[in-house]
Amino acid sequence: MMEKMPAVKMDPKGLWREETFTDHKAGTIRRLIPVTADGSPDITRKVIFVGEAALLTSVGSLPLNFEIPAADLAQAVAGYGDAMQKAFAEAMKEIQEMRRRAASQIVIPKGAGPDLTSAKFPPDSGKFRLS
Repeated sequence: MMEKMPAVKMDPKGLWREETFTDHKAGTIRRLIPVTADGSPDITRKVIFVGEAALLTSVGSLPLNFEIPAADLAQAVAGYGDAMQKAFAEAMKEIQEMRRRAASQIVIPKGAGPDLTSAKFPPDSGKFRLS
């Protein structure tokens, strides 16, 4: 039986126009310009600059998306490197934490101990016996 998909609606007060800039070397900057439902600029909200990069690691490509604090495109271009380094450091910290959590889990390989799937637990005995 298929589950019913929830209704999806766009927020007419949260619309953005997107412009993309790249140097075809370091990465991409997206300028997100807030707009009203009729497409005109929404001067009540701030323009946002988002950097994008793909870093090659030993396990493959690591996509990074990060906000660049800037008032205009020139500042975003100048701040791209620092914002990318910060995003990379945060991503590496998160990966290390995920590895730490995975390493601390107790894993019992199948066949390493008795098969308790057929264990019988007598009522109120607090003990079990293998059959």
